[in-house]
Amino acid sequence: MTNVFITGGTGYMGRFLIPALLKRGHQIRALVRAGSENKLAAECSSVLGDALDAKSYARNVPPSDTLVQLVGTPKPNPRKGRQFRDVDFKSGMAAVAAAKQSGVRHLIYVSVAHPAPMMHAYIQPRVEVEEAIQANNLNATILRPWYVLGPEHRWPYLILPGYWIMGLFPSKRGAVERLGLVTLKQMIGALVHAVENPVQGIQIMDVPDIRRYGSDNAHRPSSPAAK
Repeated sequence: MTNVFITGGTGYMGRFLIPALLKRGHQIRALVRAGSENKLAAECSSVLGDALDAKSYARNVPPSDTLVQLVGTPKPNPRKGRQFRDVDFKSGMAAVAAAKQSGVRHLIYVSVAHPAPMMHAYIQPRVEVEEAIQANNLNATILRPWYVLGPEHRWPYLILPGYWIMGLFPSKRGAVERLGLVTLKQMIGALVHAVENPVQGIQIMDVPDIRRYGSDNAHRPSSPAAK
């Protein structure tokens, strides 16, 4: 059983991750703004604070031993460049600062697949957060999905034939794997695995790693190699 502190617990992934962790016996506390406490599962404790400001919640991370950072701009697209910098970057850096200040033993950060030929304004802030994680010598698992398919996030199914066609060309296969689509179920499975398997140093979970999780018929794989 792990004591987990989550930022972004009421968001797209958080509202599925929290019940999954509670079902497995973990103790969960989630950071919320005042008035949003009722959006959390009844068994989840709420902590009031601002995900963009580490000073507002870092002291409340203990006794948690894992911090999961899920805050980000919903439904990212190229027109949201300012939000990527104001929300994704600031919340990510706040989580790094909170992890450092609180001495939490394991940070889990949802980044994005890179490099990529598009969405540079979305990718760059998250790359900078990854660099901050490394610079602060934190023990961390960094997940790098490209796009997460799930409720209200299904339009990329339309481009799946394009992925299949590109995969026929050897020169494109690396990019197709790195920038492939993952399901919400796979992401939740990968996040649960990361919570239950803390690492020393930094572990990267790319799209092929994330895709190993979430299948009811698949055997739970061993932890991907740290990179």
